[in-house]
Amino acid sequence: MCGFCGFTGEIIKSEEVLENMMNKIIHRGPDSAGKHVDKDVALGFRRLSIIDLGFGSQPMYNETEDIVITFNGEIYNYKELKEELIQKGHTFKNNSDTEVIIHGYEEYGSDILNKLRGMFAFVIWDSKNKELFGARDFFGIKPFYYTNINGNLVFASEIKSILEYPGVKKEVNKDALENYLSFQYSVLPETFFKGIFKLMPAHCFKFKNGKMDIQRYWTPVFENDNGKTFEQTVEGIDKAMQESIKKHKISDVEVGSFLSSGVDSSYVAACFNGDKTFTVGFDYDKYNEIDYAKKLSEKVGIDNYNKLISTEEYWQSIPKVQYFMDEPLADPAAIALYFVSQTASKHVKVALSGEGADEFFGGYNIYKEPDALKPVLWLPLFLRKAAACVVKAIPFKFKGKNYIIRASKTVEERFIGNANMFSVSERKKILKTVSGKYTPQSITKPLYEKVKNLDDVTKMQYIDLNLWLIGDILLKADKMSMAHSLEVRVPFLDKNVFEEARKIPKRYKVTKQNTKVAMRHAANKYLPDIVAEKKKLGFPVPIRIWLKEDKYFNVIKDAFESDSAKEFFKTKEILKLLIDHKNGKEDNSRKIWTIYMFIVWHKKYFANVA
Repeated sequence: MCGFCGFTGEIIKSEEVLENMMNKIIHRGPDSAGKHVDKDVALGFRRLSIIDLGFGSQPMYNETEDIVITFNGEIYNYKELKEELIQKGHTFKNNSDTEVIIHGYEEYGSDILNKLRGMFAFVIWDSKNKELFGARDFFGIKPFYYTNINGNLVFASEIKSILEYPGVKKEVNKDALENYLSFQYSVLPETFFKGIFKLMPAHCFKFKNGKMDIQRYWTPVFENDNGKTFEQTVEGIDKAMQESIKKHKISDVEVGSFLSSGVDSSYVAACFNGDKTFTVGFDYDKYNEIDYAKKLSEKVGIDNYNKLISTEEYWQSIPKVQYFMDEPLADPAAIALYFVSQTASKHVKVALSGEGADEFFGGYNIYKEPDALKPVLWLPLFLRKAAACVVKAIPFKFKGKNYIIRASKTVEERFIGNANMFSVSERKKILKTVSGKYTPQSITKPLYEKVKNLDDVTKMQYIDLNLWLIGDILLKADKMSMAHSLEVRVPFLDKNVFEEARKIPKRYKVTKQNTKVAMRHAANKYLPDIVAEKKKLGFPVPIRIWLKEDKYFNVIKDAFESDSAKEFFKTKEILKLLIDHKNGKEDNSRKIWTIYMFIVWHKKYFANVA
């Protein structure tokens, strides 16, 4: 696990610029550094040594040194690929997975991508053809950012590195802000920095003569039925997971595991045959999962290392977290992930985690909604919409009001992902300027088109797999772990596991009573019932409570009245959200947090506030 950066073309003080870019991502690779600089390209690398500790340094070259690579990630089938390439006549200098990508590219070109199993982002410079080739992994586990400055491609594992390149103009992308307010994360390919883009998951590119050609090399596809019994489905899930966990443990250093009380991380921790698990909790009983984690760790004979996060620690860490995140993220669990990564990094360099299980196996509680709405879906849509118009006109809340409103909408209208903060009309109410270039539904529509013949739950999974997983779940997993020079691996997000998950019928995923039904049964073999059947919490954070306390109410109030806030928001409107929450009129905690995280991020990157 590492970080890389670089640019094409020759500029004044190329080496110095590259060094500055590398220094911004030193946390991604504190063990060593490497550079390749010539008149055509500059490649920089920061290394966190995990595999082939003595000989895996980068940039790395082929035998004739006309191809050079910088690579961030892990390839879990590299040994098998290496044997295949040796049989085809390739000669290897070391035992790293990086060199396998080099020779694989020489042998197969871009087709090497579909042979890889793992998480990755990389660039390869072909000096003979004066061509740069780059790619990002299937699910977007590893990040890749880029921009074009005067015909030169500038790229890096983190945006803060790109900002060191001369000529990069630092400007807030207001379209990104508008849609962030709905999704709670940066959802567009163009980042919060205007002109800087994400390479999307399962995409690769070639850059030559100043032109960027981006292609999708793989697409996740769900189907309606696997043709298996429930027992066969459970067995298939467990077999795929056991094999994936084993692959994800390949390392020349010790591997630990994150552990909450939820079934996802518990399943991984119970099966990984390691010695250490890591957990955090908050100083509120309802929000403390440490006791659960301790009990499970004792049951499977593993040491549990844990940290109780104080309220003060949590709030003090927020600016630092938003700096490492690169773009604003309003998920309160990101800060918990920051602390669990910090705790783990004191003991190991690699930790397994449970990201991806919900998107693959149907784990979010919102996925129960299609079943919950069934009692009224027999009514014609026009009648349901008429009923919704009537209840919307009633000025007060009552039981069932939101149910009637949601039942009046198709899944395409009501579901934009696991978070849905501000509606388009609410965005207009609080923002000073609105472009209206995108609505949430215009962003999700192309995805819904690809799964239009599938059931509503699978449609929802597909939206989350392509948006929420990338923009929220994996963003915070990568950025919070790498902030502490820790590699996080995600065994659920494996091609072979997805192959098992993608054909599971809805009845084996979600019922009125439970989520991840088949996967829970697979986990039950290894977990106490108290964990296997426990309601999903994730990393619960008591922000709703904090925002009613005078101390933190005033922290937010000061932020809402700051220059950063006034540049983008109508002060009166956002203060009303805060005051109504404190007075108990509305639970506006998530909306308030979404605005506050943007303001904190903006101060870090544009106002230079500590």
